[in-house]
Amino acid sequence: MSTDAASGGEGQPSIEVTQAAAERALALLEQEEMDTDEAGLRLFVQQGGCAGLSYGMRFDRDPDEDDTIYEHHDLRVFVDPASLNYVEGSVVDFEDGLQAEGFHVENPNVVSECGCGESFRT
Repeated sequence: MSTDAASGGEGQPSIEVTQAAAERALALLEQEEMDTDEAGLRLFVQQGGCAGLSYGMRFDRDPDEDDTIYEHHDLRVFVDPASLNYVEGSVVDFEDGLQAEGFHVENPNVVSECGCGESFRT
């Protein structure tokens, strides 16, 4: 298992999580009765959507052996090696408003998105 990448090292890929996203994810983990010291939010990329790739998120009880683990605002984030290539440098945020509510990824690697914003291409 990779060490905590949130502490950063030169050349180490980065992923950030806003405080709002961390607070919401931690609340949901606790609601699911998952141990927030071990469990975390898995961020991954999958094939699909009209632009070719889409983000996926789910809660996992623990990381896989080859995951890179980030920790921000007490939230652990797990990213598999294949997804890391697509999401490096991204920021995970949570919006709570009238127009949209939910987690979203601000990804500097995206060169185009579909009209609905659900898929992207790097």
